[in-house]
Amino acid sequence: MNDSINFRAIDDPALIEVLASPIRQEIVDMLAALGGEASAGDVAEHLGRHVDGLYYHLKILCKAGLVAAVDAGADGGRRFRLSGDARPLRLAYKTADEAQAQTLRMFIHGLLQVAEQDFNAALTMGDVITQGSERELWAARNKAWLSADELVEVNELLERLCVLMSRPRTPERDRLLSCTFVLVPNRAVSKRRSMSDKESE
Repeated sequence: MNDSINFRAIDDPALIEVLASPIRQEIVDMLAALGGEASAGDVAEHLGRHVDGLYYHLKILCKAGLVAAVDAGADGGRRFRLSGDARPLRLAYKTADEAQAQTLRMFIHGLLQVAEQDFNAALTMGDVITQGSERELWAARNKAWLSADELVEVNELLERLCVLMSRPRTPERDRLLSCTFVLVPNRAVSKRRSMSDKESE
């Protein structure tokens, strides 16, 4: 089994801004999940949205070069594919670039909106598995001190997760799930005075 995915890196602030829209994030993710190409109708069906509402966003994605329109399918429906060689997209961060940092803020806001919408929708389903090895619904947040080796392990696990979640649909891969995570460094310094500060007074 191939355990790697060749992602397309996106670092242009203008493209990140296009992807800041939650619905456009969903469209790109769904195209990737459907093998990189699908009809607008298929994308709309799997997102639970009306197809007419997607064309505006597909047009913006096409204009930005992130998605391309292709020939109509056998059913006459318009088809779209991820641009280039249909690789899944991944952001390449340049935090020192203020223009990119601003669009990254917008992107993360949209990403968390999608995660909340997906979680709330799942809460209304009556047959969601919430325990055991086939659990489908889970939200958690942890803050921890990690060694350099443990941080490497965390990144390896997250990379593995990204690979698993970026493979296209197959007959065996028949359960559609979404996964959102945010890994950030915490460098906050306590505002409480240390004992040495107090003793020096």
